[in-house]
Amino acid sequence: MPTYTVKYSNFKLSRKQKKFIADGITKTHSKFTGANTFFAQVIFQKNEKNSHFMGGKLVKNKEIFLNGQIRAGRTPAIKKKLILGLKEVLTKNTKLKKDFVWVYLEDLLPQQMIEYGEILPKSGGEKKWFKSLSISLKKRLERLGK
Repeated sequence: MPTYTVKYSNFKLSRKQKKFIADGITKTHSKFTGANTFFAQVIFQKNEKNSHFMGGKLVKNKEIFLNGQIRAGRTPAIKKKLILGLKEVLTKNTKLKKDFVWVYLEDLLPQQMIEYGEILPKSGGEKKWFKSLSISLKKRLERLGK
């Protein structure tokens, strides 16, 4: 359900850092939203050198940007906890100061999303949705996590 895209400039993330960040994002999303961990996907994209600008000027600092597309329907309080938790995951695993970390959340309507070949339920409707899936898909998702 959530798709998190991590874009970063002027530094490298090791395979280990990516794993820790992906795990942290997944667990943070699940902790604050209650969504199963098998829904969270994290995609890493390193910006090419000389391809990141702010205010029309080339960015020379190390910067990281996380864009999270999540299902609409969560309260502002939950989203605040989520966004602060996500910032913590990035600062902890990159050692960047918080003023070089960007986190944006975007709400998407569940009826405008398909994952695993099925239209998504409203927040809170995951158990009913999961029960309606094929046995093979249920097994696949169970292998991915709770």
